Amino acid sequence: MCRWLAYSGSPLKLSALLTRPNHSLIDQSRHATQNIESLNGDGFGVGWYGEDPTPGVYRDTHPAWNDTNFLHLAEHVRSGLFLAHIRAATGTPVQKTNCHPFSFENWLFQHNGSVPDFRSLKRQLLFDIDPELFPYLEGSTDSEILFFLAITFGLRDDPPTALARMIGHVEQTRTAAGIQEPIFFSACTTDGERLWAVRYSSNQQSRTLYHSCHLGALHDIDGTYDALPSDAIIVVSEPLDDLTKHWKAVPESSLLIVEEGRAKVLPFSPDS
Repeated sequence: MCRWLAYSGSPLKLSALLTRPNHSLIDQSRHATQNIESLNGDGFGVGWYGEDPTPGVYRDTHPAWNDTNFLHLAEHVRSGLFLAHIRAATGTPVQKTNCHPFSFENWLFQHNGSVPDFRSLKRQLLFDIDPELFPYLEGSTDSEILFFLAITFGLRDDPPTALARMIGHVEQTRTAAGIQEPIFFSACTTDGERLWAVRYSSNQQSRTLYHSCHLGALHDIDGTYDALPSDAIIVVSEPLDDLTKHWKAVPESSLLIVEEGRAKVLPFSPDS
């Protein structure tokens, strides 16, 4: 399993969230506290938006804590919307094309979770992707397939419906194959303007997910507090510091929508 972060708000340096906080994503790559694995060293990535409608993406197989290029990049890139991910592989190779976030046109997608018995379902799920999208698949993960299935089911036009239809389709495929193990899906996608995040699992035991709530500052490693923009909304697998009152857990089976400095939580269920 993995850890990830998404930010929406006034532009700030990537380092303000990815490297400086006391329990930043870099720290979580070595010391995750709310995950099955505490170590997430099988690659990482960040995707951000600037003046161009399509995102910049930097991904590598190095552990996040050991990539000096990324540390320099995070201190110099400013963005008002970005996604970042640290990976703990669940059976697919450690290679750049398997690192999140995945991109297509103006979209980004990242995922924490798994499709059970993916090797058995992979062929069927691949064939369910729109043939016009198939050439754009680069890696071998279940996460990337989920992304392109969501696009197939209409992500570009209606993200909430597309995500529900995609999960519903995968659930039906799993059930038809007689697989009893649950799907785990804690994921986030964005079109460069809004964020949609889902917390779902077949057995109602989803991976953790939080969003910030009246978070004015973050506790830095050096003991100081770094101020954040008033419109900042942060979505995380686990909080970036110990100010727990500033983080609200996303409920089980929920869709979180972030836009214009507001976070809204709605019920989520697969659409069959």
